[in-house]
Amino acid sequence: MPDAIPAHIDNLHAARDQLLELLDGMDYCLDWKLEPADWSARQVVYHLLESPPGGLQKVLWAAISEEEAIEVWAGDDNITPERASYDLEQVLEDIAGFFTSMQEALEAAGEQDSGGKSVLDRHQTSGGGQDYTVGRLLDSMFGAHWREHMDQIQALRDALGM
Repeated sequence: MPDAIPAHIDNLHAARDQLLELLDGMDYCLDWKLEPADWSARQVVYHLLESPPGGLQKVLWAAISEEEAIEVWAGDDNITPERASYDLEQVLEDIAGFFTSMQEALEAAGEQDSGGKSVLDRHQTSGGGQDYTVGRLLDSMFGAHWREHMDQIQALRDALGM
């Protein structure tokens, strides 16, 4: 496995572990919000797992297979009626599936895929777009984006006295 890939897998595992830790004990309050306009933990989780539609692993596979572009709709919570009814156990199963798919995509990537191949991340909400290498995409998504949303879940836990 190329040198960059194990580091990305380590970051992937760290993000998974942090998310699972944040959700521990939240089974009774997955849909609780500080304010009506805020997102619940459930909304944050499905935003992370399904942004872009199909998940981040879809973007990785697009870069690896050199697809031209992937559409991203920023700001969606991706809650469906089915997901709204899930208990914490099902949410955790979806999280496990996401991280398994991500690891499979990373393990399939070669060094060139990690640093060289890129995919156009076309933002439908803003009309803009950027080319991302797999490495830059992972650093961006598991860096600022996931950190920001994990902080949202931590704020919910704090407000609930957890």
